[in-house]
Amino acid sequence: MSKRILNVVGARPNFMKIAPIHRLMLNSEKFQPRLVHTGQHYDAAMSKVFFDELGLPEPDAYLGVGSGSHAYQTAEVMKALEKIMLEERPDLVLVVGDVNSTLAASIVAAKLCIPIAHIEAGLRSGDRTMPEEINRILTDSIADFLFITEKSGVENLKREGIPGEKVFMVGNVMIDSLVMHLKKAQASIILEQLGVGERGYSLATIHRPANVDNPENLQKILTAFHEIQKSIKIIFPIHPRTRKMIQTFGFQNQVDQMQNLKLIDPVGYFDFVKLMEKSRFVLTDSGGIQEETTFLKIPCLTLRENTERPVTIEIGSNMLVGMNPAIIIQQGQQIIAGKWKNSQIPELWDGHAAERIIQILTEKL
Repeated sequence: MSKRILNVVGARPNFMKIAPIHRLMLNSEKFQPRLVHTGQHYDAAMSKVFFDELGLPEPDAYLGVGSGSHAYQTAEVMKALEKIMLEERPDLVLVVGDVNSTLAASIVAAKLCIPIAHIEAGLRSGDRTMPEEINRILTDSIADFLFITEKSGVENLKREGIPGEKVFMVGNVMIDSLVMHLKKAQASIILEQLGVGERGYSLATIHRPANVDNPENLQKILTAFHEIQKSIKIIFPIHPRTRKMIQTFGFQNQVDQMQNLKLIDPVGYFDFVKLMEKSRFVLTDSGGIQEETTFLKIPCLTLRENTERPVTIEIGSNMLVGMNPAIIIQQGQQIIAGKWKNSQIPELWDGHAAERIIQILTEKL
Protein backbone atom coordinates (compact mmCIF):
# COMPACT_ATOMS: atom_id res chain seq x y z
CA MET A 1 0.00 0.00 0.00
CA SER A 2 1.42 3.37 -1.01
CA LYS A 3 2.27 5.94 1.67
CA ARG A 4 0.64 9.36 1.79
CA ILE A 5 3.30 12.06 2.06
CA LEU A 6 2.75 15.76 2.68
CA ASN A 7 5.60 17.75 1.13
CA VAL A 8 5.59 21.25 2.63
CA VAL A 9 7.31 24.30 1.11
CA GLY A 10 7.12 27.94 2.09
CA ALA A 11 9.83 29.96 0.36
CA ARG A 12 11.77 29.91 -2.90
CA PRO A 13 14.87 28.06 -1.59
CA ASN A 14 12.48 25.27 -0.53
CA PHE A 15 11.30 24.79 -4.11
CA MET A 16 14.75 23.70 -5.34
CA LYS A 17 15.05 21.27 -2.43
CA ILE A 18 11.62 19.66 -2.77
CA ALA A 19 11.51 19.41 -6.58
CA PRO A 20 13.74 16.31 -7.06
CA ILE A 21 12.08 14.50 -4.14
CA HIS A 22 8.52 15.27 -5.21
CA ARG A 23 9.32 14.22 -8.79
CA LEU A 24 10.62 10.82 -7.69
CA MET A 25 7.64 10.26 -5.40
CA LEU A 26 5.19 11.05 -8.21
CA ASN A 27 6.93 8.42 -10.35
CA SER A 28 6.84 5.76 -7.64
CA GLU A 29 4.02 3.39 -6.78
CA LYS A 30 5.21 3.46 -3.16
CA PHE A 31 4.12 7.05 -2.49
CA GLN A 32 1.13 9.36 -2.85
CA PRO A 33 2.75 12.79 -2.47
CA ARG A 34 0.79 15.99 -1.97
CA LEU A 35 2.49 19.35 -2.30
CA VAL A 36 1.53 22.13 0.12
CA HIS A 37 2.78 25.69 -0.49
CA THR A 38 2.26 27.84 2.60
CA GLY A 39 2.80 31.08 0.69
CA GLN A 40 5.40 32.35 3.14
CA HIS A 41 7.16 33.89 0.12
CA TYR A 42 4.12 35.64 -1.22
CA ASP A 43 5.36 36.93 -4.58
CA ALA A 44 2.99 34.81 -6.67
CA ALA A 45 4.70 35.68 -9.97
CA MET A 46 8.13 34.60 -8.72
CA SER A 47 6.72 31.43 -7.16
CA LYS A 48 5.11 30.49 -10.47
CA VAL A 49 8.36 31.03 -12.39
CA PHE A 50 10.26 28.74 -10.02
CA PHE A 51 7.52 26.08 -10.04
CA ASP A 52 7.40 26.10 -13.83
CA GLU A 53 11.16 25.98 -14.34
CA LEU A 54 11.70 23.24 -11.76
CA GLY A 55 8.91 21.14 -13.25
CA LEU A 56 6.84 21.21 -10.08
CA PRO A 57 3.09 20.71 -10.50
CA GLU A 58 0.59 23.20 -9.14
CA PRO A 59 0.48 22.82 -5.34
CA ASP A 60 -2.33 20.58 -4.09
CA ALA A 61 -2.92 23.25 -1.44
CA TYR A 62 -1.86 26.90 -1.33
CA LEU A 63 -2.27 28.52 2.07
CA GLY A 64 -1.46 32.11 1.09
CA VAL A 65 -0.08 33.04 4.52
CA GLY A 66 2.02 35.98 3.31
CA SER A 67 4.22 38.22 5.41
CA GLY A 68 4.13 39.15 9.08
CA SER A 69 6.21 38.76 12.21
CA HIS A 70 7.84 35.40 12.87
CA ALA A 71 5.23 34.55 15.51
CA TYR A 72 2.32 35.60 13.28
CA GLN A 73 3.63 33.74 10.25
CA THR A 74 4.39 30.56 12.19
CA ALA A 75 0.99 30.60 13.89
CA GLU A 76 -0.92 31.17 10.64
CA VAL A 77 0.89 28.29 8.94
CA MET A 78 0.18 26.03 11.92
CA LYS A 79 -3.54 26.85 11.93
CA ALA A 80 -3.91 26.21 8.19
CA LEU A 81 -1.77 23.06 8.17
CA GLU A 82 -3.58 21.47 11.09
CA LYS A 83 -6.80 21.36 9.06
CA ILE A 84 -5.00 19.77 6.11
CA MET A 85 -3.23 17.16 8.23
CA LEU A 86 -6.44 16.21 10.04
CA GLU A 87 -8.20 15.74 6.70
CA GLU A 88 -5.31 14.00 4.91
CA ARG A 89 -3.89 11.95 7.80
CA PRO A 90 -0.56 11.53 5.96
CA ASP A 91 1.90 8.78 6.83
CA LEU A 92 4.74 11.31 6.78
CA VAL A 93 5.21 15.09 6.71
CA LEU A 94 8.36 16.08 4.81
CA VAL A 95 9.88 19.53 5.43
CA VAL A 96 12.95 21.20 3.93
CA GLY A 97 15.36 23.89 5.02
CA ASP A 98 14.95 26.32 7.89
CA VAL A 99 12.12 28.78 7.20
CA ASN A 100 9.16 29.44 9.50
CA SER A 101 6.99 27.05 7.49
CA THR A 102 9.49 24.25 8.20
CA LEU A 103 9.12 24.66 11.97
CA ALA A 104 5.35 25.26 11.84
CA ALA A 105 4.68 22.08 9.84
CA SER A 106 6.92 20.05 12.15
CA ILE A 107 5.18 21.20 15.33
CA VAL A 108 1.72 20.43 13.94
CA ALA A 109 2.82 16.98 12.70
CA ALA A 110 4.52 16.12 16.00
CA LYS A 111 1.40 16.98 18.03
CA LEU A 112 -0.72 14.85 15.70
CA CYS A 113 1.77 11.96 16.06
CA ILE A 114 2.65 12.06 12.34
CA PRO A 115 6.29 11.16 11.53
CA ILE A 116 8.48 14.01 10.26
CA ALA A 117 11.33 13.95 7.75
CA HIS A 118 13.66 16.97 7.72
CA ILE A 119 15.71 17.55 4.58
CA GLU A 120 18.91 19.53 5.26
CA ALA A 121 18.99 18.66 8.96
CA GLY A 122 21.85 19.27 11.36
CA LEU A 123 23.17 22.54 9.95
CA ARG A 124 24.21 25.00 12.67
CA SER A 125 25.66 28.50 12.58
CA GLY A 126 25.98 28.75 16.36
CA ASP A 127 24.14 32.09 16.18
CA ARG A 128 20.81 31.98 17.99
CA THR A 129 19.97 35.55 17.00
CA MET A 130 19.20 34.11 13.55
CA PRO A 131 15.54 32.97 13.35
CA GLU A 132 16.62 30.20 10.98
CA GLU A 133 18.91 28.73 13.65
CA ILE A 134 16.00 28.41 16.08
CA ASN A 135 13.90 26.79 13.33
CA ARG A 136 16.68 24.30 12.58
CA ILE A 137 17.29 23.29 16.21
CA LEU A 138 13.60 22.85 17.08
CA THR A 139 12.71 20.99 13.88
CA ASP A 140 15.59 18.55 14.33
CA SER A 141 14.62 17.91 17.96
CA ILE A 142 11.23 16.47 16.94
CA ALA A 143 11.99 14.96 13.51
CA ASP A 144 12.04 11.19 12.93
CA PHE A 145 14.17 11.16 9.78
CA LEU A 146 17.07 13.62 9.63
CA PHE A 147 18.68 13.83 6.19
CA ILE A 148 22.14 15.40 6.25
CA THR A 149 24.00 17.36 3.56
CA GLU A 150 27.47 17.52 5.13
CA LYS A 151 29.50 15.88 7.91
CA SER A 152 29.15 18.83 10.30
CA GLY A 153 25.43 18.01 10.47
CA VAL A 154 26.12 14.52 11.80
CA GLU A 155 28.45 15.92 14.48
CA ASN A 156 25.99 18.64 15.51
CA LEU A 157 23.10 16.20 15.95
CA LYS A 158 25.27 13.77 17.90
CA ARG A 159 26.26 16.58 20.25
CA GLU A 160 22.59 17.50 20.71
CA GLY A 161 21.70 13.93 21.69
CA ILE A 162 19.77 12.94 18.55
CA PRO A 163 19.80 9.12 18.23
CA GLY A 164 22.08 7.97 15.44
CA GLU A 165 19.46 5.66 13.93
CA LYS A 166 17.42 8.75 12.93
CA VAL A 167 20.32 10.38 11.08
CA PHE A 168 21.15 9.71 7.41
CA MET A 169 23.99 11.26 5.40
CA VAL A 170 22.50 11.57 1.91
CA GLY A 171 24.05 14.60 0.21
CA ASN A 172 22.46 17.80 -1.01
CA VAL A 173 19.11 17.96 -2.84
CA MET A 174 19.82 21.61 -3.75
CA ILE A 175 22.66 20.26 -5.89
CA ASP A 176 20.28 17.66 -7.39
CA SER A 177 18.21 20.51 -8.84
CA LEU A 178 21.31 22.34 -10.01
CA VAL A 179 22.69 19.26 -11.80
CA MET A 180 19.33 18.48 -13.37
CA HIS A 181 18.75 21.98 -14.73
CA LEU A 182 22.27 23.18 -15.54
CA LYS A 183 21.95 22.62 -19.30
CA LYS A 184 18.66 24.51 -19.46
CA ALA A 185 20.16 27.32 -17.40
CA GLN A 186 23.13 27.54 -19.76
CA ALA A 187 20.67 28.29 -22.58
CA SER A 188 19.50 31.45 -20.78
CA ILE A 189 20.16 34.71 -22.63
CA ILE A 190 20.33 36.81 -19.46
CA LEU A 191 23.97 37.83 -20.09
CA GLU A 192 23.09 39.19 -23.53
CA GLN A 193 20.09 41.01 -22.10
CA LEU A 194 22.27 42.66 -19.47
CA GLY A 195 25.15 43.36 -21.84
CA VAL A 196 27.78 41.49 -19.82
CA GLY A 197 30.27 38.81 -20.78
CA GLU A 198 31.48 35.65 -19.06
CA ARG A 199 33.63 36.50 -15.96
CA GLY A 200 33.09 40.19 -16.74
CA TYR A 201 30.97 40.90 -13.68
CA SER A 202 30.31 39.93 -10.08
CA LEU A 203 26.90 38.89 -8.78
CA ALA A 204 25.37 40.19 -5.54
CA THR A 205 22.43 38.91 -3.47
CA ILE A 206 21.66 40.53 -0.12
CA HIS A 207 18.40 39.90 1.71
CA ARG A 208 18.92 38.91 5.38
CA PRO A 209 17.16 41.24 7.84
CA ALA A 210 20.36 41.53 9.90
CA ASN A 211 21.99 43.11 6.84
CA VAL A 212 19.26 45.06 5.10
CA ASP A 213 17.13 46.19 8.07
CA ASN A 214 20.17 47.54 9.91
CA PRO A 215 21.29 50.92 8.45
CA GLU A 216 24.85 50.51 9.77
CA ASN A 217 25.30 47.09 8.13
CA LEU A 218 23.61 48.12 4.89
CA GLN A 219 25.92 51.16 4.75
CA LYS A 220 28.96 48.90 5.17
CA ILE A 221 27.79 46.70 2.30
CA LEU A 222 27.22 49.70 0.02
CA THR A 223 30.65 51.08 0.95
CA ALA A 224 32.23 47.78 -0.16
CA PHE A 225 30.13 47.68 -3.33
CA HIS A 226 31.15 51.28 -4.17
CA GLU A 227 34.83 50.32 -4.20
CA ILE A 228 34.41 46.92 -5.94
CA GLN A 229 32.29 48.34 -8.77
CA LYS A 230 35.19 50.59 -9.72
CA SER A 231 37.02 47.43 -10.82
CA ILE A 232 34.22 45.15 -12.02
CA LYS A 233 30.52 45.51 -12.78
CA ILE A 234 28.18 44.23 -10.03
CA ILE A 235 24.88 42.69 -11.14
CA PHE A 236 22.47 42.95 -8.22
CA PRO A 237 19.05 41.20 -8.51
CA ILE A 238 17.55 43.17 -5.67
CA HIS A 239 14.99 41.84 -3.24
CA PRO A 240 11.98 44.22 -2.92
CA ARG A 241 12.69 44.57 0.80
CA THR A 242 16.32 45.53 0.18
CA ARG A 243 15.25 48.14 -2.38
CA LYS A 244 12.74 49.55 0.10
CA MET A 245 15.30 49.79 2.92
CA ILE A 246 17.83 51.56 0.67
CA GLN A 247 15.21 54.24 0.14
CA THR A 248 14.03 54.26 3.78
CA PHE A 249 17.56 54.83 5.11
CA GLY A 250 18.32 57.55 2.53
CA PHE A 251 20.93 55.55 0.60
CA GLN A 252 19.32 55.85 -2.84
CA ASN A 253 21.54 58.73 -3.95
CA GLN A 254 24.62 56.74 -2.96
CA VAL A 255 23.41 53.76 -5.02
CA ASP A 256 22.58 55.96 -8.02
CA GLN A 257 26.14 57.28 -8.09
CA MET A 258 27.61 53.80 -8.60
CA GLN A 259 27.73 53.64 -12.39
CA ASN A 260 28.98 50.05 -12.44
CA LEU A 261 26.34 48.70 -10.01
CA LYS A 262 23.36 47.40 -11.99
CA LEU A 263 20.19 46.80 -9.98
CA ILE A 264 17.73 44.43 -11.64
CA ASP A 265 14.47 42.84 -10.53
CA PRO A 266 14.62 39.30 -9.08
CA VAL A 267 15.09 36.70 -11.82
CA GLY A 268 13.94 33.11 -12.34
CA TYR A 269 15.94 30.01 -11.45
CA PHE A 270 17.49 29.40 -14.89
CA ASP A 271 18.57 33.03 -15.30
CA PHE A 272 20.03 33.14 -11.80
CA VAL A 273 22.02 29.92 -12.25
CA LYS A 274 23.42 31.29 -15.53
CA LEU A 275 24.39 34.55 -13.81
CA MET A 276 26.04 32.63 -10.99
CA GLU A 277 27.89 30.15 -13.19
CA LYS A 278 29.37 32.79 -15.51
CA SER A 279 30.27 35.38 -12.85
CA ARG A 280 33.80 36.19 -11.70
CA PHE A 281 32.62 35.90 -8.10
CA VAL A 282 29.51 36.16 -5.93
CA LEU A 283 28.77 38.44 -2.96
CA THR A 284 25.96 37.00 -0.84
CA ASP A 285 24.39 36.48 2.57
CA SER A 286 22.38 33.47 1.35
CA GLY A 287 22.86 29.92 2.61
CA GLY A 288 21.98 28.02 -0.57
CA ILE A 289 24.17 30.17 -2.79
CA GLN A 290 27.21 29.20 -0.68
CA GLU A 291 26.44 25.60 -1.66
CA GLU A 292 25.71 26.24 -5.33
CA THR A 293 28.87 28.30 -5.85
CA THR A 294 30.92 25.56 -4.16
CA PHE A 295 29.52 22.98 -6.60
CA LEU A 296 30.18 25.34 -9.54
CA LYS A 297 33.62 26.27 -8.11
CA ILE A 298 32.80 29.98 -8.33
CA PRO A 299 34.48 32.17 -5.67
CA CYS A 300 31.93 33.26 -3.08
CA LEU A 301 32.28 36.02 -0.47
CA THR A 302 29.70 35.54 2.28
CA LEU A 303 28.78 38.79 4.02
CA ARG A 304 28.06 37.21 7.39
CA GLU A 305 29.98 36.55 10.61
CA ASN A 306 29.11 32.83 10.59
CA THR A 307 27.78 30.07 8.39
CA GLU A 308 25.80 26.89 9.00
CA ARG A 309 27.51 25.36 5.96
CA PRO A 310 31.18 25.06 7.03
CA VAL A 311 32.07 22.52 4.34
CA THR A 312 31.74 25.31 1.74
CA ILE A 313 34.61 27.09 3.51
CA GLU A 314 36.68 24.07 4.56
CA ILE A 315 36.93 22.53 1.08
CA GLY A 316 34.63 24.67 -1.11
CA SER A 317 35.00 28.01 -2.88
CA ASN A 318 33.38 30.08 -0.13
CA MET A 319 34.92 32.56 2.33
CA LEU A 320 33.35 34.38 5.28
CA VAL A 321 34.19 38.09 5.05
CA GLY A 322 31.82 39.44 7.71
CA MET A 323 30.70 43.06 7.54
CA ASN A 324 34.10 44.77 7.36
CA PRO A 325 34.20 46.76 4.09
CA ALA A 326 38.02 46.66 3.97
CA ILE A 327 38.05 42.84 4.08
CA ILE A 328 35.22 42.53 1.54
CA ILE A 329 37.06 44.90 -0.84
CA GLN A 330 40.43 43.20 -0.30
CA GLN A 331 39.09 39.72 -1.05
CA GLY A 332 37.13 40.98 -4.06
CA GLN A 333 40.33 42.52 -5.46
CA GLN A 334 42.20 39.25 -4.86
CA ILE A 335 39.66 37.37 -6.97
CA ILE A 336 39.75 40.02 -9.71
CA ALA A 337 43.55 39.58 -9.73
CA GLY A 338 43.04 35.85 -10.30
CA LYS A 339 44.04 34.69 -6.82
CA TRP A 340 41.70 32.27 -5.07
CA LYS A 341 41.91 28.99 -3.21
CA ASN A 342 41.56 25.60 -4.89
CA SER A 343 38.20 24.06 -4.05
CA GLN A 344 36.53 20.67 -4.08
CA ILE A 345 32.94 19.43 -4.32
CA PRO A 346 31.82 17.88 -1.00
CA GLU A 347 31.06 14.19 -0.57
CA LEU A 348 27.73 12.99 -2.05
CA TRP A 349 27.00 16.34 -3.76
CA ASP A 350 26.51 14.34 -6.94
CA GLY A 351 22.92 14.94 -8.05
CA HIS A 352 21.58 11.74 -6.47
CA ALA A 353 20.64 12.83 -2.91
CA ALA A 354 16.89 12.59 -3.60
CA GLU A 355 17.31 8.99 -4.79
CA ARG A 356 19.04 8.08 -1.53
CA ILE A 357 16.27 9.78 0.48
CA ILE A 358 13.55 7.91 -1.42
CA GLN A 359 15.39 4.61 -0.91
CA ILE A 360 15.60 5.17 2.86
CA LEU A 361 11.95 6.21 3.17
CA THR A 362 10.88 3.19 1.09
CA GLU A 363 12.74 0.86 3.44
CA LYS A 364 11.80 2.52 6.73
CA LEU A 365 8.18 3.63 6.34
